[in-house]
Amino acid sequence: MSTPKSSVKTAAKVTFSTKSRAYFALTKPRVIELLLITTVPTMILAQRGIPSLWLIVATLVGGALSAGSANAFNCYIDADIDKIMGRTKSRPLVTGELSKREALSFAWIVGAASVLWLGVFTNWLAASLSLGAILFYVLIYTLLLKRRTPQNIVWGGAAGAMPVLIGWAAVENNLSVAAWLLFLVIFLWTPPHYWPLSMRYRDDYSAAGVPMLPVVRGHRVVGIQIALYSWALVASSLLLVPAAGMGLIYSITAVICGAGFLLEATRLANESKKGEPKNPMRLFHGSITYLTVLFIAVALDPIFFFAL
Repeated sequence: MSTPKSSVKTAAKVTFSTKSRAYFALTKPRVIELLLITTVPTMILAQRGIPSLWLIVATLVGGALSAGSANAFNCYIDADIDKIMGRTKSRPLVTGELSKREALSFAWIVGAASVLWLGVFTNWLAASLSLGAILFYVLIYTLLLKRRTPQNIVWGGAAGAMPVLIGWAAVENNLSVAAWLLFLVIFLWTPPHYWPLSMRYRDDYSAAGVPMLPVVRGHRVVGIQIALYSWALVASSLLLVPAAGMGLIYSITAVICGAGFLLEATRLANESKKGEPKNPMRLFHGSITYLTVLFIAVALDPIFFFAL
């Protein structure tokens, strides 16, 4: 008995839809969204105004492809531990929606596309930085550091900070002190952002054999490290004021948001001295708000003074 044509077409549509969603999930879109939030404000600061719409779009597309490629490689390499951890069990390689071959091919294609896209539509410095970001995240963080040292996320933060360098390079075709300070802000933000998450999912990381700091050190040590990195983060954000000639909008925002971040980091550190903190995810979510608001100020500051 033959299958009705309508049923065949429906099955094909479902398969295509499922595959499309799986490929999209492979890029870790929520991570990409956070990375791109920092790119546009950086471009506005580099331009000291609003760059051309086409340059912004071209840079965002290239940056999204770059981050998507790195994340896809990460999913391919970490498929064995993703199936162990509760928060990663729904990833496409774990569910079987994609094969490892499909994921690897996708990662290579998207990575090559990001470099070519940025090279053609922005400049080759931005393209080179994109390639460097992918290679660092895959070779240094995922393959070398992640399963070997509790400092994995510290140095892995360099890959997450690359979008600001790509955005600056796309506008200026160089990297100034201000660009590197923005890089430093995100680099120092990564540990106090990610370690609270690692505290929350400590048992998952332990079961997977990933030596995140909360797995191999006590709560007190992790809390102290979070506080220290938070102070360094806020200090680096204030260094941008003289280095980039930032005005009142950014300066006030950096001080107020920095004070709020330090209070929350200190609360977590104090709780960690007494044992397991009650709600480490408060700092995790708060760190996202902090970075978003800070970079909105990075964008508004030059626009406001440019308008004057």
